[in-house]
Amino acid sequence: MSRTGRQSLNTSNVLSVIMGGGQGTRLFPLTKERSKPAVPLAGKYRLVDVPISNCINSGLRRIYLLTQFNSASLHRHISQSYKFDHFTGGFVEILAAEQTYQDTSWYQGTADAVRKNVIHFRNHDWEHLLILSGDQLYRMDFRHIINHHIEHNADVTISTIPVRRSEVPALGIMQMEADSRITRFVEKPSDPAVQDSLRLDPSWYDRLGIQGEGEFFLASMGIYVFKRDVIFKLLDNNLTDFGKHIIPDAIPNYRVFAFVFQDYWEDIGTIRAFFEANLDLTSELPRFNFFDMSAPIFSRPRFLPGSKINGARIDHAVISDGCILNYATISQSIIGLRCIVGAGSVLHRTIMLGSDYYESQESIEAHKQAGKPRIGVGTNTRIENTIVDKNARIGDNVVISPAGKADTVDHPLYYIRDGIVIIPKNGVIPDGTVI
Repeated sequence: MSRTGRQSLNTSNVLSVIMGGGQGTRLFPLTKERSKPAVPLAGKYRLVDVPISNCINSGLRRIYLLTQFNSASLHRHISQSYKFDHFTGGFVEILAAEQTYQDTSWYQGTADAVRKNVIHFRNHDWEHLLILSGDQLYRMDFRHIINHHIEHNADVTISTIPVRRSEVPALGIMQMEADSRITRFVEKPSDPAVQDSLRLDPSWYDRLGIQGEGEFFLASMGIYVFKRDVIFKLLDNNLTDFGKHIIPDAIPNYRVFAFVFQDYWEDIGTIRAFFEANLDLTSELPRFNFFDMSAPIFSRPRFLPGSKINGARIDHAVISDGCILNYATISQSIIGLRCIVGAGSVLHRTIMLGSDYYESQESIEAHKQAGKPRIGVGTNTRIENTIVDKNARIGDNVVISPAGKADTVDHPLYYIRDGIVIIPKNGVIPDGTVI
């Protein structure tokens, strides 16, 4: 199995499709007013920037993004971020769910979303279809998996990652033969006997490059490569989902192979996973390295000033462009674009998604007259274990913490999910509020 050879692959023969997700209910309320791929990440990016950047860094320039919910901000981000010249033939294009004379329904699942856009895909010349998820944090050169697909003459190739037994009940687990051909797929197995039957053979570890001892299982990453004629055949039915329906049906009838990936990979489709993945970026050696310029993560270019630190004490934090941080204390936190934090405030394990604009003095005065604070965080406020969504107004002498509260709360001013407080987009927390 070649992991380095790239000569066998013509990247112009690959079409990439990123699944933009459904309503994003697991990331609510961050998805209340935006689609899941448009959720801000790491201070200055969006979730969708990760798979798009992986495609661009892999030489794949024809990219479709399938979405259907709250897609306005996603459209705006894509149109302002990704532009190719006229001579490369590259594009990043959004395909939103649309009604036709033949079908008036929404996307019913990942396979159904691809099926309903086959008419657009057929207009391009390609041999391999690469299908990606829009809510994962990882860095991958897709040329490796596509070359693996070609070298094994596979009809379908599934990217897999070795996991421990504790993670198995939450994932789709593959069983494969010595030549990497997949013979069995079990969705979220909980029975110990079934799990035992899916264990990887330890004698394969060296050949697969798996480091570590003990039990390993191969979990699907939701990344697939299909031959052109095969994907059309597999979608010639009413099955709605790749992981639940299409892949299990393909295994006995087609050449389905596993590609074993070993690097950082995190599904950030839940509030807890999103929160922890962001906070990990503040550590000295984060598991995902945004500073790796051999394969950068791209995003919308912005023309913002450098951040001003007016006496603030900062410990293990990511500070984005255009912020003004006064005499505050900030630790283990992500501070997004254009954030303003007042003197005496303490932010610990807090993710501020930023602001879309700087508020004018007239706006500040008008909101003050209405009893509302300015955008950002006021003075002498304490915030911990919290996500502050965009354009939120948090006043002076406020306390925000999930301590002593239920894991799930819906309140007019805030939400709690997975034990984390979320101040919604454009939310207002008046002076003196204690959450």
